[in-house]
Amino acid sequence: MGFGSATHWLLLLLVVVLLFGRNKISDLMGDVARGIKSFKKGLSEDDAPAQVADPKVIDTTVAAERDKSKAG
Repeated sequence: MGFGSATHWLLLLLVVVLLFGRNKISDLMGDVARGIKSFKKGLSEDDAPAQVADPKVIDTTVAAERDKSKAG
């Protein structure tokens, strides 16, 4: 009598549906699917070559923070 029998799985599925309800389970599965899509998209974006910043262009946020630290 292992846990792998079909009766045990059906009983477990029934308990889960009773506890959480069908709507919550479908919402959860939709969230999981969106998470997987986002993860795959992130992996494919990492394969794109990185853009090299132009050294002649100065980042204004860094310059503004540097000026604030000198003033205060």
